Amino acid sequence: MTELEFILIGVLLAVTLGASLTYYKRLRGAQKEYEKSRELVEDIVLSFNRQLKREAERLELVAYKVEASSSKEEKMLNRIGEVEKQLSGLEPKIVTATEDRERLLGQLGEIDSKIQQTVASQEGLTAKITYIEEQVKQIYVSPEASVEAAIPIKREKALAQLTETELSALEILASEGSKTAPEIKDKIRLSREHTARLMKNLYEEGYLERDTSKIPFKYSIKKEMEKLLRKTESNAA
Repeated sequence: MTELEFILIGVLLAVTLGASLTYYKRLRGAQKEYEKSRELVEDIVLSFNRQLKREAERLELVAYKVEASSSKEEKMLNRIGEVEKQLSGLEPKIVTATEDRERLLGQLGEIDSKIQQTVASQEGLTAKITYIEEQVKQIYVSPEASVEAAIPIKREKALAQLTETELSALEILASEGSKTAPEIKDKIRLSREHTARLMKNLYEEGYLERDTSKIPFKYSIKKEMEKLLRKTESNAA
């Protein structure tokens, strides 16, 4: 066998080894990237890795023998033929693993789409959950209370400290009776969360009374606050 043939054999071995190692690296990368789906391809990848490792070791041994002794040319050629047959047997498995990877990519794409849809509604859900948790905490703080104790009105603030929106909420309660935050939100043109926060602030400032026997809480204007509003309306007239 000529030196050129030895070089060609070496190149063939290097290309074969390189291709095998490239497939191995790609499969390992796919395994890391899509570890959530690893159960679907685990058997194939593990089997391929074992065979690839054995074949890599055999190819290294073949290359070593080719370089070490020209007296074993015929034996080495036979060995190379056997390796090529084994590699040919691996090709269908490589193709199958590639197809499985593409299928997994498609499935993960669908999962990613669903995740994006979930994330899109997460902010709204979080706000609702926070509101519910706050109401539940208040129930646990006063489980036996039906109507919470009145908080004295801070007279130094009275009406002068109220915004137009807060005054509108008080006037609605004075004219239409007790209401929940969701019932009053459309009348003052605020979101449900903002309305709930506004009503809570009015209660804590002493303008309202609050019924905690149900969720959502029902707010009603305090008698003395109602008198102040009527007095203000009379003076304006």
